[in-house]
Formats: sequence, structure tokens, C-alpha cells
Amino acid sequence: MKNLIIIRHAKAEPATTSLGDIDRPLNDRGKRDALLMGGVLKARGVEPDVIVSSPARRAAETAERIAEAVGYDSNRIAMYDSVYLQEASRLFELIRSLDDVHHRAYLIGHNPHLSELVARLTGEGVGQLPTCGVAAIEFAVDAWAYVMEGSGRLVFLEFPKQHP
Repeated sequence: MKNLIIIRHAKAEPATTSLGDIDRPLNDRGKRDALLMGGVLKARGVEPDVIVSSPARRAAETAERIAEAVGYDSNRIAMYDSVYLQEASRLFELIRSLDDVHHRAYLIGHNPHLSELVARLTGEGVGQLPTCGVAAIEFAVDAWAYVMEGSGRLVFLEFPKQHP
């Protein structure tokens, strides 16, 4: 059994002319929401074997705060350029290439591609993941290479506004 937790980065500062998109940090709400959703994941007992993140500052900061909340060593977060603003098909390739020693992986990145990825993996239309939204998907396979479109089961969908 393989489990994938897809997480959209938390709320970030708006883009400005002096700050490139990749350098946008989390705003105060984003910082709170990332810790909150990390706590939700910890309470659900779905700690990761590996965390894979986009290198964009807002995604990396989300990954670090979630890692802190679930007790994962933030020095072990894998930053992949291929997660930054990539099409769902590229993210799908990344998932299929994960090391099989990992049974539960967190993937932290960006919309609209993460929402599309959830739909393609589960066959369910979940709409657009809100900032710091979390979709947990389960696959009845022993190897990540066997993950196919429509083969996942959506286990839960959580987002910060569900936890005031």
C-alpha cells in the first residue's frame, strides 16, 4: 500500500515587482495554517516517510512548518525543481519514480497542477485545492511505479477553514 498526501502551499505574500514569484514568502496566515494542517496530519496519524517540495520559498516554508508539526526532520525535505509550477503529467512522473522504501509521501507544491493531479489520480473532481489544502490518496500497490491514473482512492480532503 502506498499513500500520497498532496499539499498546496500555504497563503503567501502577493507578487511584487521587487520580489520574483519563486521568492514569495508565507504571510502570517500562511504560517499559522501550515502549522495547523501539520497538526491535523499528526492527529490523523499520517506522518510521512518522505517530504518532497517545490523549491519556491512559499512551498519550502510550508514544508518546513508541516515537518515541524509532524515531527519530521526538516533537513530531510527533498526539494525538486520539477515540482515548481509543473504540469500534472510531470508530477505524475515524479510520483512514479519515488523510492519504494517510502510508503507515505507528502508532495508540497502549487495549483492549478496539484488539483488536476488529485483529479487524475483519483478520478474525482475535487475542485481547486485551497491554500494549504490537503488531499490524502491511497493506492493498492506495492511500488510507486504501479500508480496509474484513476487508481487512487481519496481518503480525506482537509483545509484550514475546516479548523477555525
